Amino acid sequence: MEHLFIIGFGYVGKRIATLAREEGRRVSALNRKGTGMDGVELHTADLDDPASLAGLPVKGAGVIFLAPPPGGGNQETRMRNFLASLPAGAAPAKLVYLSTSAVYGDCQGEVVTEESPAQPQTSRGKRRLDGEEQALEWGRAHGVPVVVLRVGAIYAADRLPFMQLQNRLPVLREDLCRPTNRIHAEDLARVCLAALERGRDGAIYNVSDGHPTTMTDYFNRAADCLGLPRPPQVDWEEARRVMTPLMLTYFSEARILDNGRMLRELGVTLRYPDLAAGLAEGEPKHP
Repeated sequence: MEHLFIIGFGYVGKRIATLAREEGRRVSALNRKGTGMDGVELHTADLDDPASLAGLPVKGAGVIFLAPPPGGGNQETRMRNFLASLPAGAAPAKLVYLSTSAVYGDCQGEVVTEESPAQPQTSRGKRRLDGEEQALEWGRAHGVPVVVLRVGAIYAADRLPFMQLQNRLPVLREDLCRPTNRIHAEDLARVCLAALERGRDGAIYNVSDGHPTTMTDYFNRAADCLGLPRPPQVDWEEARRVMTPLMLTYFSEARILDNGRMLRELGVTLRYPDLAAGLAEGEPKHP
């Protein structure tokens, strides 16, 4: 696919665009804030405003849908608005949807494959599962290949939790933590392009580096990388009092993503196969 259209042109989207342009592809993007980059044709629109989505240049393009769902409820209305905006005869060549491993819910630290049941327990996971189902159903109805990526936590040396660490926000005691999964932003960008080229129609792929650690380990290593003190650690009782609901979900849900299908079928070789390699990629950047 010579034309790539990226929906949600943020941190990961810009990495995808850079790689795609290096391959000689034409790149267009949709972003609500209107912030683009050289060489990318930017379309300013709001996925919450269906009227703004008319005339998007998606016909025959490879579409990568990165935009997050809205902040409340269990429905992915932004995916619904995008799909409804596509007139007959203007379908993309393929659609890749970025979902989350939160659709699996809490698996008590067990290994999770793409065949494991999706049983999200948070609104965040339910919205993403709704987005998956909408995209797959639309693809079947319109004869458009759709690929779903269930992604673990995204990180990079220039995107570390500086403010949380600077403000000394607590994390859970290491001995109480369970495994969580991560993928470096650069590797995720490569996986997205590989899914566009080689992902099977209707397939779901777990996306992680295959080396889970705990959230507390991640925050400790990020602090070391940034030259900041490691965060204070608290028990569950204190965590429930002082942590945000979102942060609590990160600590309370545990699973180990099996990334074998991603490696086999998408032919991806990870540049950053574990957290140590990812944090050593370059100089960390403070906001």
